[in-house]
Amino acid sequence: MKNFKVLGTGCANCKTTMKLIEDAAAAKGEAIVLEKVEDLQTIMQFGVMSTPGVVLNGKVVHAGGIPSKATVESWLN
Repeated sequence: MKNFKVLGTGCANCKTTMKLIEDAAAAKGEAIVLEKVEDLQTIMQFGVMSTPGVVLNGKVVHAGGIPSKATVESWLN
């Protein structure tokens, strides 16, 4: 099972990113763990300076702006 964390303080882009990941996983029928991280100290520990950031299985795979649908789908492959 893939473990995603969306890093950000709760802005609209963070919410959109969460929804993109949820929708892509649902479309593929894949069970995932999806967590929202809003604590600034924790976000900085990942080295993300621009949100939203996406962490997949402990590794930062995206930072700054909303990822494309194709990018999100690639994380699920």
